[in-house]
Amino acid sequence: MKAILLAGGKGTRLRPLTIHTPKPIVPIFGRPFLHYQIDLLRQLPDVDEVILSLNYQPRRIEEMFGHGDGLGVRLSYVVEPAPLGTAGAVRYAGQALEETVIVFNGDVMTQVDLAAVVRLHRERKAKATIVLTPVENPTAYGLVETDAESNVRRFLEKPKPEEITCNTINAGIYVLEPDTFDRIPKETAWSIERSYFPSLVERGETFVAYVYDGYWIDIGTPEKYVQVHRDIMTRRFAAPPFASAPPDCRLVSPAARIEDGATIEGPCFVDEGVYVKPGARIAPYSVLGRQCVVEEDARVEGSIVWANGRIGRDALVRDSILGRHCHVGRNAVLDGGIVLGDKSVVTDYSRL
Repeated sequence: MKAILLAGGKGTRLRPLTIHTPKPIVPIFGRPFLHYQIDLLRQLPDVDEVILSLNYQPRRIEEMFGHGDGLGVRLSYVVEPAPLGTAGAVRYAGQALEETVIVFNGDVMTQVDLAAVVRLHRERKAKATIVLTPVENPTAYGLVETDAESNVRRFLEKPKPEEITCNTINAGIYVLEPDTFDRIPKETAWSIERSYFPSLVERGETFVAYVYDGYWIDIGTPEKYVQVHRDIMTRRFAAPPFASAPPDCRLVSPAARIEDGATIEGPCFVDEGVYVKPGARIAPYSVLGRQCVVEEDARVEGSIVWANGRIGRDALVRDSILGRHCHVGRNAVLDGGIVLGDKSVVTDYSRL
């Protein structure tokens, strides 16, 4: 069995973080996001190859992951000649496939039981199976309506309150049969949600849904990116590096240097090479990437600082995200929802 990861998007909702860093390698506790999806696919021993469908900065991704050595699964790469949409990318990546394929959107983190999804697909002899997840506010999403036998009946794009008949949305995980790909035009931008799936319904083909009400998140916005870190720290989502850690754990690398007089409060994550000077405070839900420096009496509160950041003396960084090589000057304040791209400089005494 093969898997296709749709990882060709530009990550525009996460900018400026993704200007120089493709979304599949955005770090989560210093670990590229794509690792978490590969971890999930490794649940299935039948998956012997993961095909990465790329378009944006593909070389950066391939250089980082290679052919999957040490990951327990072989990786291969397909680079779209132009953005082809979700269905166009599936056809382009899977045009030579003859066996059942699992497809993942490139921004989904979940703990869904993939074996159960594949089992349903095979039991029903389906042409396609879609994973759905319930949401609290159905008006904010496109909904997927099913019948009592889990057959998909229709898609409702952001319905009005009076049009709502369900609360289940597309979770971005599919099991597909390649003999249906010929209805997707070659090398044409085509949507899996708006064109491919509706064609299955229109033709009366077996198209079923697996409803999953466990952990699921789309990491594609700064708010969700922060949330997934907190969910892992609190073990709402059981994943490395906090999966087996005790509550309020301070995960501090042995290769970090924490001076006497510095305060480190859990849960938090401090990567290798970090230097925290006397009087500095690292508050709960903070993440410091490799080689970061936090100067005397600076405070980092509920923030994510990527590798090689420097937080100046008496500075405050609260509820913010800083890309690589950012410099926050002395007595500067970043407070609430600030997102800085790589190599940003906040001068002394500035307030953001």
